[in-house]
Amino acid sequence: MIKQLVLVLSMSVAAAAMAEGHTCNAAATEQKLSGLPRTSFLEKCEKDAKAACANTAKDKKLYGIARTNFEKKCVADAVGELKPAK
Repeated sequence: MIKQLVLVLSMSVAAAAMAEGHTCNAAATEQKLSGLPRTSFLEKCEKDAKAACANTAKDKKLYGIARTNFEKKCVADAVGELKPAK
């Protein structure tokens, strides 16, 4: 029950973080997440970032290597620098 609640909270925080322009890692740190909740949060946040970046690439009509490079940089920017939880 607690794990499910943490997962639901982390999903809503991930969406809010991306909407505000924060990185996933910064949001996880701000929320003081560590261990399994942090891992779940980051996985969900990265998955959401991949989907959003793919949609943006599609909207920009990018194909081939340009699309691949755009999506890679977009996801990296959304996830942010990996910093371990304190």
